[in-house]
Amino acid sequence: MVETARLIIKPLNYEQLLKYLRVDNSLEQEFDLHDSARSLSPSLKEAFEQSFLPNVADQTKNYLFFTLWTVIDKEERRMVADLCFTGEPNSEGEIEIGYGTYENQRGKGYISEAVGGMVEWTKSQQGIKAIIASTEKTNIASSKVLQKNNFIRTEENELLYHWKLLLDRNV
Repeated sequence: MVETARLIIKPLNYEQLLKYLRVDNSLEQEFDLHDSARSLSPSLKEAFEQSFLPNVADQTKNYLFFTLWTVIDKEERRMVADLCFTGEPNSEGEIEIGYGTYENQRGKGYISEAVGGMVEWTKSQQGIKAIIASTEKTNIASSKVLQKNNFIRTEENELLYHWKLLLDRNV
């Protein structure tokens, strides 16, 4: 678990991922939270089937790098966003982060704060030298999240900007 000024960021275990998938507020009930207005997009459902569930079930892997982390507003006692890593650090010590804010919670700075919390968390993890991310060029809000957290745009292609944050272990 990671905590910031307003947020609690919890990694979901296998059973909690299954509850998340049901979108019936059973996960919120387990965490003693208010119901959330979240939905499951086709791409997120695919991520559950292709990545989260099989990787979290694999006991040989550190599930923290493969699961969905839910972002909870401490005061509201409500899930407001999610983030994840796409696996363990690669050979260069890079780890990729992805994130999204629930539609009815956008514009409140939740994901900027959550990404900042996860940046701090990664500094305490062995083998991580940098965090990378990609954003669609049309998603200005997502680019701003990374800029606020000191990511530098490293390259781009027709559709995406690619970002990197080198971790300063002295912070």
